[in-house]
Amino acid sequence: MAVLTVRGVPDEVHRALRARAAEHGRSAEAEVRAILAAALVPPRRLLLGDALLELGRDLDLSDADVDALEHGGDRPPAEPLAMP
Repeated sequence: MAVLTVRGVPDEVHRALRARAAEHGRSAEAEVRAILAAALVPPRRLLLGDALLELGRDLDLSDADVDALEHGGDRPPAEPLAMP
């Protein structure tokens, strides 16, 4: 695990950090780790299947809508326009 030293932290920021750490029942060092993790590491990887499922729920798609989408590809493609 890496070690990080931060110099030149203003007194006001250090006091706020210690107060926030106390509110969460942690040391100032543990609070800094939590702040960095929350700011830099996503809570979980976005999975495509989960995103599509959520999109379907948001759009309130029914089984009939999904069937229509699946069978819509059975039609032949449109003919391109002929330019004179």
